[in-house]
Amino acid sequence: MADDGFPRALLQELLSAYGPCGQEDAVRAVCRRELEPYVDGLWTDAAGNLVGLLRGAPESADHVPPTRVMAHMDELAMLVKRVEPDGTLALTPLGTMYPANFGLGPVAMLGERETLCGVLALGSEHTTAESPRIWATKPDQGDKALDWPDVYVFTGRTPDELRDAGIGIGTRVCIDRSKRTLVEVGDYLGCYFMDDRAVVTALLQTARLLHGRDHRPPGDTYFVFTTNEEIGGSGGSYASRTLPGDLTLALEVGPTEQEYGTRVGGGPVVAYSDAQCVYDKDVADRLVQIGEKLGLDPQPAVLGAFESDASHAKSNGQSPRAGLLCMPTLSTHGYEVIARTAVRAMADVLVEFLADDRTRR
Repeated sequence: MADDGFPRALLQELLSAYGPCGQEDAVRAVCRRELEPYVDGLWTDAAGNLVGLLRGAPESADHVPPTRVMAHMDELAMLVKRVEPDGTLALTPLGTMYPANFGLGPVAMLGERETLCGVLALGSEHTTAESPRIWATKPDQGDKALDWPDVYVFTGRTPDELRDAGIGIGTRVCIDRSKRTLVEVGDYLGCYFMDDRAVVTALLQTARLLHGRDHRPPGDTYFVFTTNEEIGGSGGSYASRTLPGDLTLALEVGPTEQEYGTRVGGGPVVAYSDAQCVYDKDVADRLVQIGEKLGLDPQPAVLGAFESDASHAKSNGQSPRAGLLCMPTLSTHGYEVIARTAVRAMADVLVEFLADDRTRR
């Protein structure tokens, strides 16, 4: 296996862990284990965010403001809307995506007492207009885009059996672990949920690298692994409001499309704005400068149809300053692809940014 400059086994462990919005416990446990050796304090706040504090250098910490750096633990998932008499489940999405983003196939139903496997299904393609729900989605018939009312989960259980497992309205349904194995595509890696597990890996790598330096960063750094980013960024907004400091720097996957001039094989994407806010120019400029200094081919971008923990916090008045650093990613909110070098590149930019007191003032 090639050396990608980060622990690939950790990324695979994070990808395999179920972490739907509001139920990020398994991901948080991995992050806590990995972060604990590299920080001076570690706790879970009232919003479920995992927060690690790396104290700044004693000679400068009093006059250099803290920085909050955030990557989110939650993943796109589904929520049980209704249990049908035949034991099938009707769903609604947790986050912005459609059934085609996930594809039909095995899912995990995270019951209170048992996790069971089901199958996200549409029904047989060998049907006629007597099956209007399926008929309407056929390209040669209704040609309607597949949406959540069209699909269901086949559980193979009765409603009583589901109830015994603790599965009912409000249960989280995730893509099954059998579909979460990293694949190599030349110089790239592919899997569901690089958003935000590859980025979480980069933030953990940043903590390791900062810990190993001869000198601490000039100011306190809060490593924040947030909850519920995919449904409005409530975890990141809470942390921005309650933790010290004026700057929230969000870490995310970044879309690689012609309209933004970004490439999956390029360097880290630095956002100057998204659908929620305009990021602070001095922060974005400094991230670009650091990327150029490191020879990483940074990609400045003005993003649309995109939001982050930082833009939610700034637009809601919970953080006066905000920045966004992204890992270039193909097919965001789908089967996502990153360059093998992307995790380490993001970590290297972060280390330099956090170690430079000019970025904190």
